[in-house]
Amino acid sequence: MVAKNSKYKALVIVESPAKAKKIGGFLGSDYIVRASVGHVRDLPAKAADIPAKYKKESWATLGVNTEKNFEPLYVVHSEKKKLVKELKDLLKDAQELIIATDEDREGESIGWHLVQLLEPNVPVKRMVFSEITKTAIQEAIKNTRQINEDLVEAQETRRVLDRLYGYTLSPLLWKKIARGLSAGRVQSVAVRLLVQRELERLAFRSASYWDLKAELQTEKQGRFEATLYSLDDQKLASGKDFDETTGKLKENAKVLLLNEEQANALQKRLLDAPWSVSDIEERFSNRKPPAPFITSSLQQEANRKLGMTARQTMQIAQRLYENGNITYMRTDSVSLSSEAINAARGRIKDLYGDDYLSDSPRQYTGKSKNAQEAHEAIRPAGTEMKTPEEIGLSGQEFKLYSLIWKRTMACQMAEARLKFLTLTITADEAKFRATGRQVVFPGFFRAYVEGSDDPEAALDDSDSMLPEVHENESLKCSQLDPVGHETKPPARFTEASLVRKLEEEGVGRPSTYASILSTIQDRGYVRKDSNQLIPTFTAMAVTRLLEENFPNLVDTQFTAGMEQTLDDISNGQAERLPYLGQFYGGDDGLELRVKAREEQIDPRKACTLEFSGLNSAVRVGRYGPYLEKEEGGEQKTASLPQEISPADVNEELAAKLFELKERGPQSLGIHPEEGLPIFVLSGPFGPYLQLGENDPDAEKKPKRVSIPKNIDPTKIELDTALKLIELPRTVGQHPEDGKVVKAGIGRFGPYVQHSGKYKGLPKDVDVLYVDLHTAVELLKLARTKEAPKPIREIGNHPEDKEMIGIFEGRYGAYVKHGKINATIPKDTDLESITLAQALEWIEAKAAKKGVKKKSAKKKATKKKTTKKSAKKKAGKKKSTKKKST
Repeated sequence: MVAKNSKYKALVIVESPAKAKKIGGFLGSDYIVRASVGHVRDLPAKAADIPAKYKKESWATLGVNTEKNFEPLYVVHSEKKKLVKELKDLLKDAQELIIATDEDREGESIGWHLVQLLEPNVPVKRMVFSEITKTAIQEAIKNTRQINEDLVEAQETRRVLDRLYGYTLSPLLWKKIARGLSAGRVQSVAVRLLVQRELERLAFRSASYWDLKAELQTEKQGRFEATLYSLDDQKLASGKDFDETTGKLKENAKVLLLNEEQANALQKRLLDAPWSVSDIEERFSNRKPPAPFITSSLQQEANRKLGMTARQTMQIAQRLYENGNITYMRTDSVSLSSEAINAARGRIKDLYGDDYLSDSPRQYTGKSKNAQEAHEAIRPAGTEMKTPEEIGLSGQEFKLYSLIWKRTMACQMAEARLKFLTLTITADEAKFRATGRQVVFPGFFRAYVEGSDDPEAALDDSDSMLPEVHENESLKCSQLDPVGHETKPPARFTEASLVRKLEEEGVGRPSTYASILSTIQDRGYVRKDSNQLIPTFTAMAVTRLLEENFPNLVDTQFTAGMEQTLDDISNGQAERLPYLGQFYGGDDGLELRVKAREEQIDPRKACTLEFSGLNSAVRVGRYGPYLEKEEGGEQKTASLPQEISPADVNEELAAKLFELKERGPQSLGIHPEEGLPIFVLSGPFGPYLQLGENDPDAEKKPKRVSIPKNIDPTKIELDTALKLIELPRTVGQHPEDGKVVKAGIGRFGPYVQHSGKYKGLPKDVDVLYVDLHTAVELLKLARTKEAPKPIREIGNHPEDKEMIGIFEGRYGAYVKHGKINATIPKDTDLESITLAQALEWIEAKAAKKGVKKKSAKKKATKKKTTKKSAKKKAGKKKSTKKKST
C-alpha cells in the first residue's frame, strides 16, 4: 500500500488484473498498476441504461444523437462505477497517468474513455507494448507517446456505425420474422456467405464418371497403383472438369466421359493387354515456409489442427499473452522484430543445425493495407524462444503455444525440397498415370507443416514413393478395377474457411472474427455439425429479406469499402461526420430506407421460403421451421426436424413428413416381452420409435430411439422396429482389451462405442448388422474425447473437499463444482477469481436450481391432489345419489 498523501510516480492502467499484477512486478513500488477490466463505459445496451434526462429523446434507444453530429451517449457500466471512483482516488496521489491498455484500436479507445472519465490534472502518457516481459515493459515505460486521436476516432466511428446498422435493422427483423434476431455490419455478410453456399449445394446436381485403377508390378516385385488418364489420346474426365456449382461437365471441357458399361468393357479388353512404361517425368520443387501467425491465420490453423473454435483460440491466446508467453494476439501484421528473428535463428541452429537455417533472415509482408493493429506477428515472447516443455505449459495452452512456437521457428528455416515423379503407362490404346512424391530435404517441415481445409488432402511432408523403373520396361497388371465417382457439391464452410473467406473479401478485422462466429451461432443463424457451419432456415429468410430490400448492406464489396473507410479515418485520410451522414442520413440513407421498406415488407412472405422441386413451402415459425401446403382447399403443415439442413429438403422427405403427421401416432404392434405397443412418431429431431404411451404420472419416460435415415418411417415393419428399440446392442468384445463394443443410435445418428470412444457409422453401414471387425476398424478413426480440463483450479469446496475449477464453455467461462456449473460474470478477470467468489456463484446457481425443482414438485403435487380431490368429490356425489334413490 502507498502511504496516504504521499506522491508516487504514476498510476498505470491496464485492461486485466492478471496483467496488472505482472506489470506491477516489473515496474516496482514507484508505480501503482490497476486494471480497467475491459471497457469502463459504452453505448447503453438496454432502455434501463439510458439516463432519465435523455429517455424522451427520439434518438435515445439508438444511444447516438443523429441530430447532433452523431454524438454518442456513453454510460458507465453499473458494475464499473466503484472502479472509476477508486481510480479517481488513486489519481489524486499520482504525478502522472499512464494509459497501458492493449495496443490495438479498441485498446486506444478504452484508454481515451478512461482519460475522459478520470479528468486528470496531471500529465497523461500512452504506453504500448506487444509482450509482457520485463525488458519489453521497462522499454515501453521509457518510450511513451500521446493517445492517437485518429485511432480513437476510427474506433468510435466503427462503434457508432455498428450501432446504427444493428439498432436500425434488428427491430425490422423482429417485426417481420422473429424476435431476438439481429443484424450486423460483418455478421450479416458472414451469414449471407453461408446461405449462398447452402443455395449452391441445393442447386447442385450430382454427376457420375468412371475410370479404371490398376495395380501394377515391376520385375523387382515393386507394386504401385496407376489411374486411367486417356483413351485413344483423348483425356478422360476427372473431378476438375465438372462445374463446382452445378455438378455438370463444363461446356469447354474436351474430355471423354465414361459410363459404367464402357468402363467394364474396357477392363475386360485391357486385362490381357501388354503393359509398359512409356514415359518418365521427374521434376523438383521448393516449398517456402508460411508467414508467422496473425490473428486470423492462428484461428484457422487452431481450428484445422486442434479442433478449437475461434473463441476458444482467442481465450487461450489471451491467457498465454497475459502470462508473458506470447506477443499480443490481436494483430494483422506478419512482420517480426530483428530481435525475434535473431532469437528464432539462434534456436533453430541449436535444435536443428545450420543446414536448417534459411540463407538469410526472412521478413514477411502482409496483404492488409492497414496492418497497424500491432507491431509484430504472434510469436513466443522474449528472446529465448522457449519450447512449451521448457515453460512448463500443459493442456490446451501447451497445444496452442506449441503451434505458435513451431510456426515461428519454421518462418526462419530453409525451404523444403521435394521431388515429384510421374509415370505414364501404356496398355493398348489406354494410358495410365502414377505419381510419386519424395521429400529430398525437409527444411522447415522438421518444425511445422501447414494444415489444409480439405481433410482428404495429403500433408506436404508425406512421402508417396514409386519403385525405380525405366522407359519401355514391361509391367504386370495384377488387378484392374472400374471405379465410379460422383461429383460433390461445394463444401460447407468451417470456422477456418469462413475466416479465410472474410479475410480475402476484406470484411471485418482479425480481432472481430471470433465474436462474429460466436454471435451467428448464438443467434440461431448457424448450427455446427462436426466442423461444418450449416445455416438455418431462419438465416435464409433473414438473408433474403436483406438482399431484396437492402442489397448493399450484405454485399461483400460494399462492406469491405466500409472497412477501408474506417481504416482511412484511422490514418487521418477521411473524416467521420461526412461518412456517417452519408451512411445514415439523406434520401438514400439507412434511416429513410428502412422506414420506406417497412410498410412494403409482408411478414408472411418474409417467413416463407420456396425451394425448387418442392411442392410445399418452408415457413419459419415461432417454434421452428415447418412445411406448409394447400391440399383440397385445406392448409396442411408438418414440422421439419432440427437436424434437417436447407440443402437436404426435397419432395421425398416432405411427403414422408406430411404422411407421418397425417397418420398421427401409429402402433406397429405389441412388444412380445414388454407387452407394450411400439409407436412411430415424428419430433423435432426427426421420426422415432416409442415403446409404450406417454404417461405424465409415470416416473420413467417411455423408451425412444431415432429411426435411421436409411429406413423409411412410413414403411417400417414390426421386426425392424423391435431390433431398433433394443439398441444399443452388443457387437462383441474388443480384441485388444476384451471390453464390450456396442452399436446404437444417438442424437447425431448411428454409432459404435467402446470404452468411452464413439464413432459415427458411414451411410453404407447398418447399425443393426455392423460386425465386430468393421466396428473395431471404425473405432480406430475415432477421436478420443478428453474430459474437459480446467483453465485454473481455484481450490476445494469447504464441505465435500471437491475441486472447484474454471472451465471454458460455448457461451464463455464458468466455475464448476460437481454437477453445478455457474456462469462467470462478463468482464471478470479469470486469473483474479477467488474461492469466496466462486462459492458465492455456485451457491446462487444451486439455490436457483433448487427453487425450480421445488416449484415443479409443488405443481406436480398440486395436480395429483387436485385429481385425488376430484375423484373423492365424484365418489361422494355418486354415493349421495344412491342414498337419495
